[in-house]
Formats: sequence, C-alpha cells, structure tokens
Amino acid sequence: MTADVRLADAQVLPAGGPASDRFDWAEAWYPVHYLRDLDRDRPTAFTLLGRELVIWWDRTAEQWRAFEDACPHRQVRLSEGRLDAEGRLECPYHGWAFTGTGDCAVIPQQATTGQAHTSDRACAKTLPTATAQGLLFVYAGSAERADRVPLPLVEPWGTDENWVCIDTFRDLPYDALTLLENVLDPSHLPFTHHGSVGNRANAGPMTDLKIVASDRQGFQGIWPEGPRRGKLGTQSTTFIAPSLMWHDLEADSLGRAMTVVYATPIRAGECRIFARFPFRFKSAIPRFFLRIAPTWFQHLGQNTVLEEDQIFLHHQERRIQQQGGSATYSRQCYLPTPADRFVLALHRWVDRYAGVPFPNEPLPASLSIPELLERYQSHTLHCRSCAAAWRRSKQGQTAAIAIAALSWTLAPILAVAGVSAIAVILLAGLGFGAAAIAWGLKQLQRRFEQGPRQVRRNQKA
Repeated sequence: MTADVRLADAQVLPAGGPASDRFDWAEAWYPVHYLRDLDRDRPTAFTLLGRELVIWWDRTAEQWRAFEDACPHRQVRLSEGRLDAEGRLECPYHGWAFTGTGDCAVIPQQATTGQAHTSDRACAKTLPTATAQGLLFVYAGSAERADRVPLPLVEPWGTDENWVCIDTFRDLPYDALTLLENVLDPSHLPFTHHGSVGNRANAGPMTDLKIVASDRQGFQGIWPEGPRRGKLGTQSTTFIAPSLMWHDLEADSLGRAMTVVYATPIRAGECRIFARFPFRFKSAIPRFFLRIAPTWFQHLGQNTVLEEDQIFLHHQERRIQQQGGSATYSRQCYLPTPADRFVLALHRWVDRYAGVPFPNEPLPASLSIPELLERYQSHTLHCRSCAAAWRRSKQGQTAAIAIAALSWTLAPILAVAGVSAIAVILLAGLGFGAAAIAWGLKQLQRRFEQGPRQVRRNQKA
C-alpha cells in the first residue's frame, strides 16, 4: 500500500476502532522506521505494542513488508534469517521461505510432491504497511480496517523547497505516554534544557495557554503569547491520537518552525521517539547550513538533549505506577497552573477514551544511570548515518595508531642511521599528531556509544 492510493474509493474510518467511547491502541498506524535507515538487503527486527515484528523489502512487489517475527514451523525469529536469491524471506533454522503476502513458497524438507506449504498453518502472519513523509508505518490492528484509516501525518508540513527538516529517533527507557506528556509540556523547556535548547531566563507565567478543541481523536491547543515571553509569536499545539503531536510556531523574524514527535509504543516502559523539526526560513542562509550539516553530527547533539530528561522521566513513571498508576494520576500530581493544561488534556483523553497501552503490565526494573545513557543499541546501531560515522571513526583510529607506532619505531632507527635531526623530529612529531587524532576519534566513538552524565543545566555558569 502507498499513502496516496490507500484511501481511494473507500470510506474513511477514524483510528481507534469502532467503539465511539473507547480508543483501541492497536487500531492505529504507527511509524516504525525512517525509510532512509532501512536496509533493503536484510530483514530488520522491531517490537510494536509488545508484538515482535520483522520488516523486510519485498523486491517483487517493491514495497516494505511487516510480519510477526516467528516462523510457523518452529517459532524461530525470521529477523535472524535472510532474503534468498528470489527475494523471499527465508527462515534461518530450516530454510522455509515466504513471499510478501506471507505464503510459504519453500519447505526444503518436504518431497517434491508435498503440499504442506499450501496449508494456512504454513503462512507467516502479516501486518499492513504504508509509507509517507519519509516514514514506514505499520498498522497494529485489524487488517480489514487498515486501508480505511488515515495515516497520522503532519498536515501543515509542506513539500515546497523552502522547507528543511532535521530528523532523529531513539528508543527511550520510558512509556509512550510519558514521552507525550513531556513533549506536550512547553513549560519544562527553560529549566530541563537550560544551556542547550532552553534558557531559565525565558520562564514565566503561561496564563493564556488553552485547549480549543478536544475529542476521541485528540485535541488542539493554543499559546497566544508563545515561547520566549512573546518574542517569537503565537504557538499552536496538536495531538493526533494515539501517538503524534506537534507544536507549530510562525515567527515574524525567523519564519515557520515546527516540533513534531511520534511516540511509538514498543513495550511497557519503552518507546521509540521520532522527532522531526521542519523549518521554513525566510532566509536561505540557515536553510543552506542545515542541509549541509552531517546527519550524524546533528544526532549527537539531539541525543544529548533527549538525555537531559531521560533519567528522571524513567524514574518518574515508576513512582507513579507504584502509587496507583494513571488511575490515580490526578491525586498524585498537583497541576494548579495553566501551564499544565496540555498535560491535563492528554490524561483526560487517556481516562475517558484510551486507557494505557499496556494495562496490567508492570514496568521492568529500574535501569542504572550508564544503562539509561546508553546510545549504541538505542540509536547508533539503527541509524545509517551514525553507524557509518562510528565505523569510520574506528577505522581512522586504527590507522592513526598504526601511523603513530610506525613513526615512533622508525624515529630512533633513523637517528642512529645518521638521518638529519630535523627529519627525525618531524617523524616523531607525526607520531604525536597521529596519537592525538587516535585519541580524538576514540572520544568521538564514545559519543556514539554513551551519553555524558553531567547535564548542562547543572553546570556552573
């Protein structure tokens, strides 16, 4: 399915299932990957709403597929397999192979006259997929509804050349609702992110924050004064249930800027954030520099910003669950000011329509601080740009160490052989320079693997 033809000649259905008074978390489209980070030559594993999936490119149909990550033969993970010479998904255990529709095409162990592969029990379980705005979406619920449910897209985001977008993603150690609560709250920015993307001096009363529309499908809000005490302009906020929100700001001096977040639920206590920052600048200069900046370099900074509230959000949701969870949220948390109106609107939507995505499931044990700041598994491994930069830094480090070692080995030999002192000094200097480069590349590798414990807001001015 492609986004532009999915809904043709079909009655559109709202996300959330057929019940008008309840929102079913499964009956919705969720982004699972940026298209640019997916590898068409191998399968990719992902977990959506606790359901283990394998994502792979069906070259016959020229589209992405999503299956349950289990071979019907012996329940082995198909994501550990490969794409065979015919472009089918092949199980790593016994070589059963599946077409893009989930049909079993090959059972190597059966006789040539065998028909076991034609049984429904031999089929892989499939989920609907669609692509739009650079993302791969998977529908988690009834396949019969998928074609008629709209994709959760950022409608104001235009396609003209004046738009430029910065994207990142990461697997976060807390729930999708905790993430949404955080990003819907503009009042935390000056304090939590002071020194990075915020400033305490910009904090102040937010008396004009208000909800202008709210129903089962989400809500809309407006902040007439806007951030930085009205210096930028009015900011609107939209929440599209169950996992998309964006802030939209049109500043006279800057242009239009959006903060877009998808919160894809993985399992209890874990979600994947897709953070997107579309800009439409009035000047071509910032647009030019954003477009030429390496993706991996942007991601290093964005990971640091995410980590500025990662530790306390991880522990916050555990404390709330220990004291009764979302059912007692209004008693546990005191929200007396208009600055909390978007957070209250989210929890009212949860209480009235949706509940939590993983009811009755306890959160996993608390992670240590090094585990919470881990970057390689939660981002780098799955990001094409960062993974490539990490590999190149390791290769460069190896080469620099070799140059340093060779230089320091040859320098005394050349000195004894009577080579000029200047040449020997230059060779030794080359070794020291190479050693410095190796050290710098090692520090860069660590930034792809682990975040810093010290956050900017707590550093002395």
